[in-house]
Amino acid sequence: MSLQISWFDLSLIFVYLIAVVAIGCYAGSVRRRDGGGEGGHYFLAGNSLGWPVIGLAMFAANISTVHLVSLAESAYTYGLAYTGNFEWMAGFVLILLSLLFAPLYLRSRVSTLPDFLERRFNRHCRDWLAIISIVSAIVVHMGVALYTAAWVLRGILGLGPETTILGISSTMFFIIVLGVLTGIYTMVGGLLAVVWTESFQTILLLIGAVCITVVGFSAVGGWDQLSQTLSSSAHPLLGFMLPDGKPIDWDTQRFLHMVNGAKDPGGLPFYAVLLGYPVIGIWYWCCDQTIVQRVLAARDEKQARLGPLFCAFLKILPVFFFVLPGVICVALVQQGAFPEGGPANPRDTYTFMVTHMLPWGLKGLVIAAMLAAAMQTCSAALNSTATLFAYDIFQRWRPQTSEHKLVLVGKITTVVATLLAIAASPLFESYNTIYEGLMTLICYLAPPVTVVFLFGVFWRGATGKAAFLTLVVGAGLGALAFLLGKLGTLATIEELTGVNMHFMMTSFYLFVICCVLMLVASRLMPEPLKEEAKVLMWEDWREPLRGEAGGRGLGNYRVLAAIVFVTFVVLYILFW
Repeated sequence: MSLQISWFDLSLIFVYLIAVVAIGCYAGSVRRRDGGGEGGHYFLAGNSLGWPVIGLAMFAANISTVHLVSLAESAYTYGLAYTGNFEWMAGFVLILLSLLFAPLYLRSRVSTLPDFLERRFNRHCRDWLAIISIVSAIVVHMGVALYTAAWVLRGILGLGPETTILGISSTMFFIIVLGVLTGIYTMVGGLLAVVWTESFQTILLLIGAVCITVVGFSAVGGWDQLSQTLSSSAHPLLGFMLPDGKPIDWDTQRFLHMVNGAKDPGGLPFYAVLLGYPVIGIWYWCCDQTIVQRVLAARDEKQARLGPLFCAFLKILPVFFFVLPGVICVALVQQGAFPEGGPANPRDTYTFMVTHMLPWGLKGLVIAAMLAAAMQTCSAALNSTATLFAYDIFQRWRPQTSEHKLVLVGKITTVVATLLAIAASPLFESYNTIYEGLMTLICYLAPPVTVVFLFGVFWRGATGKAAFLTLVVGAGLGALAFLLGKLGTLATIEELTGVNMHFMMTSFYLFVICCVLMLVASRLMPEPLKEEAKVLMWEDWREPLRGEAGGRGLGNYRVLAAIVFVTFVVLYILFW
């Protein structure tokens, strides 16, 4: 294989990586100059964030190279619906964060979500959620981001999977390089460095994504030609064997639709999305430290409410700029646009389009954006991991620890978490698509956490003992489901019973089991409601909509939430 880009493009990528590390380190010097040696400045940016930065930072923490690589990969394999639904359904869940969860988090002034659970329930719940959150940050957020970014670098440099660098595989070499660079500026700068670099990288990321979409859309001949081509030709990977042994043998007529029936070739009918996504979405957007930490750093409740709604509008973009390029690539291959055919592996879809369709200079910009996506996700996960370990684990062991020493503990945690994420990255090699591997892990991890937060926020009768039991048993059931899935047992159950055991439906089944367990255990093990817990819950579902609206027009969170809701409903109608 040979280098897929020019040396000028490669130089741009190198300069970009150095610039990001420099910006992050400079943010660290600003934090120290402004008296940011304390934990509140290092971990929560001194509670100074406004809604634009919160929204951009949440979007950036969510968007990684996974989106640029695996969303295009999944779209090339299954069409818009498979991954597009995970983007647009997020808009509805972000409304819940704005209306229901953010006000309680800000009023309690907690530094971490495990801290919130301790105040609502007990210390055992805090400890368990801290561990689960650290694991998810390292594996779900960092591991997959490093793996996909390394895959991109390997591809553009023309290195085969068997190529070694310094005695290790090329993929693992790039995982280590990117992990170390991200760890450096995150360790030095704290959350301020994270949000500074995230805001900068998000802009670059969107510019790169728009470039490849516009170029591809123009090359395919516009929307009508795209639709016509997809309706009249077979899939370019007809007969291609996925890692689980399934061949790609379906047509592409519904590749531009977001709603699929029970015969969806990807195994994800829309009813599975409606039932399963709220379970994982509430955990990811409302209860996961890596994402919610930006809301915790808001300077007031208004900013905490508006930030997620701004992020919801940004979540419209990935379908058009991250998912659609994969479908466009299918049509271009069907039209014979590439003499050598399409990408040899669906995972190379986005990189293939970048290297074959963009002019020199622009290639380097877009690839830099792809690396930006990985580094911003990793930095967000590293900072949240450091926050969780310092406040929820170390400070309990050493309650008299000074704020200065907590910052030192956070920096050491950043280094250790980087090493663990590098080790966990190869986990995603065995799935049909990288995104499938990511969502499978989330689906088995999320249900008990979602149940405990929902019951804790809305039901006075939920008890600490029941919450802890639900978290532990739910995690055990999730681990069992993950193991059965890897062994192929879930697929066998589906074949024998006809019951859909797709990971989204399995997540819903686990959610129902955890709800029953939480309800029954709370009845069997009643506890008086703690005084400090009364301000951490709503008396009824209408209460969050009462009180100050926060402003006029779009500054009114109620108005903005309604606009977000209607917007996503209209989008689903248009792409039905």
